[in-house]
Amino acid sequence: MQRITPFLWFDNQAEEAVKFYTSIFKNSRIGKIARYGDEREQVSGRTKGSVMTVEFQLEGQEFVALNGGPHFKFTEAISFVVNCQTQAEVDKFWKKLSASGKEVQCGWLKDKYGLSWQIVPTVLGELLSDKDAAKSQRVMQAMLKMVKLDIKKLKDAAKGK
Repeated sequence: MQRITPFLWFDNQAEEAVKFYTSIFKNSRIGKIARYGDEREQVSGRTKGSVMTVEFQLEGQEFVALNGGPHFKFTEAISFVVNCQTQAEVDKFWKKLSASGKEVQCGWLKDKYGLSWQIVPTVLGELLSDKDAAKSQRVMQAMLKMVKLDIKKLKDAAKGK
């Protein structure tokens, strides 16, 4: 059992969101689903038998999605980073997670449920932490102009192109 599990609060789309997320990531699965019963219905205003929580895994990371009502919304204060080895991976995750959502800046997007994601090529960390400060600064400046990150343009910036 994982010691810390992110718990995601949805209005009433927990099961729909979990199906969406598990369709995007290969190593994923849906686990236990708990439903509202009579005593919970009185507190939450939910219909008896409707989905309360859904346990799921994305790439081995455990999560729980809760249908908690409209009281809370996701903010950019919490985001999930998807580390990508290739531009094809960046493109794939960007396209799928941003569908019906919002493209932001610097590799950030909000999915259709309002959850923030960072789609990041692994080479970015290497380029930004280069010992040559001018090189890493050029990479930073290039990244700040991007919405979806482009590995070739980041590497070109590092070379001064």
